[in-house]
Formats: sequence, structure tokens, C-alpha cells
Amino acid sequence: MLNICGCLVHTMPDMTDQVMVAIAATEGGEVHAHEDGRIVVTVEDIEGKRASEQIMDMHQIPGVLTVTLTYHHFEELDEDVDAALPTQH
Repeated sequence: MLNICGCLVHTMPDMTDQVMVAIAATEGGEVHAHEDGRIVVTVEDIEGKRASEQIMDMHQIPGVLTVTLTYHHFEELDEDVDAALPTQH
């Protein structure tokens, strides 16, 4: 299963660099761009944690003011569909 969320993270301008480091250090999180305390981020599901949980965790990073979900993409991957099909004997 593929689950990707795009977010806009607003930070305290003097803490933007620290926030970007914290997001980039999380598995499943990726920083794409930043300007004036705004950071464009994607987050995807990882084993044991959904993207939505990671977004909630971003709210706890020191310097983060808001996290806004701006994009969501969800799809079944071929391997997921194959695994869900009953096997024939």
C-alpha cells in the first residue's frame, strides 16, 4: 500500500533549520523546499507507523507552529493486490 501526504509546515523563522533537520531525520519524512519559515514536506507510511501519526508527531517538534495537510495520495500496489487474492490449489 502506498500512502503519501504532502504538508506545509510553518515554523518560528529562527528555528526553521532545526525543524528541517528533525523532519529529515525521521523515517518516512522528507523536506523538499523552504522559505520564510515555511517548509514543504512529504510523509509516507513506514512499518509500524502511519503517515497521519507522523504528521501528529511533527506538531511536537520545537519551533513548529502549524502543520497543514495539503496533499494526500493513497493506492494499492500490485504486490498488495496479489497478496489479497486467494491462492488456487
